[in-house]
Amino acid sequence: MAVLSGLKPEKVFDYFEKLCSVPHGSGNTKIISDMCVGFARELGLRYRQEPCNNVIIWKDASAGYEDSAPIILQGHIDMVCAKTDDCTKDMSVEGLDLVTDGEWVWADKTSLGGDNGIAVAMILAILADDTLAHPPIEAVFTVDEEVGMDGAFALDCSDLKGKKLLNLDSEIEGVFTVSCAGGMRADCHLPGVMEPVTGMAGYTVTLSGLKGGHSGADIHLGRASGNQVMGRVLYSGMKRFPDLRLAAVSGGQFDNVICSRCEAAVAIPAGNEKAFEDFIREFDAVLKNEYAGCDDGITLACAGTEVTAAVSAETTNVMLHTLLALPQGVQAMSVDFPGLVQTSLNLGVLRLEEDGLHIIFSIRSCIASQKEMVAQQVHAIVEFAGGTVTERGKYPGWQYARQSAFRDMVVEAYRDLTGKDAVVEATHGGLECGLLIEKIPGLDAISMGPELHDVHSVRERLNVPSTERMYALLCEALKRSK
Repeated sequence: MAVLSGLKPEKVFDYFEKLCSVPHGSGNTKIISDMCVGFARELGLRYRQEPCNNVIIWKDASAGYEDSAPIILQGHIDMVCAKTDDCTKDMSVEGLDLVTDGEWVWADKTSLGGDNGIAVAMILAILADDTLAHPPIEAVFTVDEEVGMDGAFALDCSDLKGKKLLNLDSEIEGVFTVSCAGGMRADCHLPGVMEPVTGMAGYTVTLSGLKGGHSGADIHLGRASGNQVMGRVLYSGMKRFPDLRLAAVSGGQFDNVICSRCEAAVAIPAGNEKAFEDFIREFDAVLKNEYAGCDDGITLACAGTEVTAAVSAETTNVMLHTLLALPQGVQAMSVDFPGLVQTSLNLGVLRLEEDGLHIIFSIRSCIASQKEMVAQQVHAIVEFAGGTVTERGKYPGWQYARQSAFRDMVVEAYRDLTGKDAVVEATHGGLECGLLIEKIPGLDAISMGPELHDVHSVRERLNVPSTERMYALLCEALKRSK
């Protein structure tokens, strides 16, 4: 029996469970793309599958709506694959283990992928329901949104006729997104060569227990970045033990996720073992005090280990100075939307490999010039240290439209259905709307979705009653789009 059987809307959760049964992390979307194609075939609907695995499905208007303008429904089929330290699941080949208490849905020991699988499930349920009143529908499922909006960049819009876009990638019920930040990735490299280590004591240093979170939605909460904090710990350790050498460091998997765990290995001069262990204990207390109330689980610990190779003390010095200098987190707040982050960056991935230190940032801003300014800061710091920076995955922001008849209609429908006033706001997260608006001139867009908490983390959960309400709103919006 299906885990989500009996949850309403039944068809939505049926599709959602089927989507969750196959792996669909970013860059691994062929199976789920083919699944969407299979659904289109079962429903007898026209579709197009692109080489990158984007899927577009068309459904003709219901009776009485034949002369209505088409509407585009859009979501992305990839997810961020996060899992607990003790999870043995291989998310590249296995689906999720869903759990529900009737109020919430989550996945055991992994992220849920409600961002944005629930959007795909809602749209598929719409396509499958021949009792609904609706204009012509153009369902657009994009890939690799989480790693740079690659699918939206590649999307061929030449056969899309709709001028109204309903994006279903927002995560707070009743909050309708009408503007978003633009972003980019910055891949940084500091060269280094591993050399043999002799006559030194080795330690593994582990920073764990952090909440992490979405680098767009949660960056303003003051949570610790495991990568940034580890850089600070190691820099301070180097100052206490001048010949400290960096042997390994590994933190984060995705640039757009606040790093929740980082592990490093160092070599220190023999005879300093007790002093180093005392230093780590002292720093653990400092961090617990600093992050009390926002990251209460933060824990810094060390354990002796064998270290046979590390970068030189000179290279270690350059790398740790650079890590300490690189910015992290909120850089500016919006004046137009009080409380909204305007500009930020997230040091999402940190790795010491055979050729040196690799650092990956996600940079966001709703002001293009500030996005470039932050990128310049990263370039300046890394290049001054003898490293290189490569930019990729640039995507535009979505500028607020002061006049939008489509937005007004959706907001009015929400008020009529719930008796509540909608909240219309901008987000610091990235949405594909900006790219689609660039590709389809005159596109009128709004983004909404059911209540999703702690996306991109193992605590991600989807609210069931909210899903039912937002699906009803989606159906009503289609009904009113005559």
